[in-house]
Amino acid sequence: MRLLSIASGSSGNCIYIGAENTHILVDAGISGKRVEAGLNENNLTTKDVNGILITHEHSDHISGLGVLARKCHIPIYATKETLAEIRSMPSLGKIEDELYQEIAPDQEFWIQQIRIRPFSISHDAANPVGYRFFHRNCSVAVATDMGKYNDYIVENLKGLDAILLEANHDIRMLEMGSYPYLLKQRILGDYGHLSNECSGKLLSRVLHDGLRHIVLGHLSRENNYEELAYETVKLEIAMGENTYTGKEFPISIAKRDRAIKMIQIEK
Repeated sequence: MRLLSIASGSSGNCIYIGAENTHILVDAGISGKRVEAGLNENNLTTKDVNGILITHEHSDHISGLGVLARKCHIPIYATKETLAEIRSMPSLGKIEDELYQEIAPDQEFWIQQIRIRPFSISHDAANPVGYRFFHRNCSVAVATDMGKYNDYIVENLKGLDAILLEANHDIRMLEMGSYPYLLKQRILGDYGHLSNECSGKLLSRVLHDGLRHIVLGHLSRENNYEELAYETVKLEIAMGENTYTGKEFPISIAKRDRAIKMIQIEK
C-alpha cells in the first residue's frame, strides 16, 4: 500500500491512498491544480483516481471537490448526512447525482482492490468519519478532525502499518493566541481538534512493533509548529503506559502547502 499527504492543515486537506491499480483520495480541500501536481510528482494523474472519500463537509476538506469530480468523473463517497450538506453548497457547482455514493460508519466497502472501513469521529459536522484501508495483509488509516477519542477510536486504529493522525494545536499556544474566545472553545471542545498532547496519548494506546510509519497532520498554522508537535507527541509516548520511548517509530509531519514523500508499505 501507499500513503501520500498532498496537503494537510486548516487551509486544505487531500491524502492519497493507493495499492497497485487502485488510487483513492481522502478529501479534496485544495485546488485541482495542486492535487494534480502532487499526484504528478509520483507518476500519477487525477484521471487515475478511482474514488474520493470525504471525511466531512467543511471547506478545507471539499473546496476542490466539484472541479475534480466533474473533470474526471470520479465517484464521491461520504455519509448520507455529509452528502446532503455537499449537495446544498452552490460554491461546488453542479455535480452529477450518479457520482454520489452513500456510505455508513462501520459498514465496510470496496473500491477495486482496497477494502475500506469508515468509523465515526467526534467533530462539529453532519456525520463525520475517519477511514481505515486494507489491502492484502497491510492496513493504514487517516484520522483527523477529532475533538476527542475513546475506546471505539482506539479499536479502529489498532494493528496498523501506517497512520496519518491529527496533531492540530498546542493547548498553551491556542489559549494565549489571538483567536476569538468562542473559536478557542470550539477547537478545545469535544467536537473540535486533537491537541499535540491528545495525539500522543492516543498513539500510546495503538503503538505496536509493526507500526512502520506515523504522520502527524492537520497542524494549525497559528497554534502549532512542526518541532513542537513532534517533540510533544514523542514525550507523550514516552510517558504513556507502554514500553516505548517514541524513538522506535519514524514520525514525520504532513505539510500544509506541499506533498510529502510517498510512503510505501510492504510486507
